[in-house]
Amino acid sequence: MADETTISTEQGGTAPTPSPRVDVPKGVWQQCPACQGILHAKALEEALFVCPQCGYHHRINARTRIEQLVDPGTFEEFLADLVSTDPLSFKDRMGYKDRLKQAQDKTHETEAVVAGKAFIRGRPVILAVMDPFFIMASMGAVVGEKISAAIERATDENVPFVVVTASGGARMQEGMVSLVQMAKTSAAVARLDDAGGLYIVIMTDPTTAGVAASFASLGDIHLAEPGSMVGFAGPRVIENTIKATLPNGFQSAEFMLEHGFIDRIVPRRMLRTEIARIIDYAGK
Repeated sequence: MADETTISTEQGGTAPTPSPRVDVPKGVWQQCPACQGILHAKALEEALFVCPQCGYHHRINARTRIEQLVDPGTFEEFLADLVSTDPLSFKDRMGYKDRLKQAQDKTHETEAVVAGKAFIRGRPVILAVMDPFFIMASMGAVVGEKISAAIERATDENVPFVVVTASGGARMQEGMVSLVQMAKTSAAVARLDDAGGLYIVIMTDPTTAGVAASFASLGDIHLAEPGSMVGFAGPRVIENTIKATLPNGFQSAEFMLEHGFIDRIVPRRMLRTEIARIIDYAGK
């Protein structure tokens, strides 16, 4: 039996014309990993990369974060030329130098943290922002040096220090050199505290391991974005270690707020206002 298209053609009609294929440029649409909704990239950017359907806070790079937080044209970067070396001649799937070059090409950054002086709603601050897309913002010697130097500059200039954390922890390719950055950054925080300085930590997804166990947990005020993963080791590692089932939502920002590890959960659109309010409250 002929199908409808064949009958239509035999009776003098025309076969239906297939719709022309439309090639959508890459990057125009994005899928939310939380609600699976399809989002227009421009609309997502205008919403500060927060899903307008479910409120999921997408990870963003350091430059985007700085642009969202500081007053336009006020950011003055320092120590931008510091780059990591390869003290252990480390190699896993690729050499460490090659991995660094890959991350630099991908992010257009020299390292996993960007530091500088800026103004946030007219308040002067020293700001350090970690980039989760640079080897998962892992902390090696350069990250430790830039964080410590930023803290020391805030101490010397008597202005608040604000850090935005987003890290998978210590950088294994640097071994012990990476681990000692925990002590180095913590010592710098202690000097800032002795000088009466104000230290504000903004924890974003994820803030874990050596970073969480050092300078990220030593602030005067700890803020976090909704849904951020905050903790030392991943849930699977902890479950395998203690042989126990963890509570639902373990290591989420909401869980940490409930148990007193952070002070407040602040949506991305409110961070500028919240930082300025804390600075004013602290008299800085």
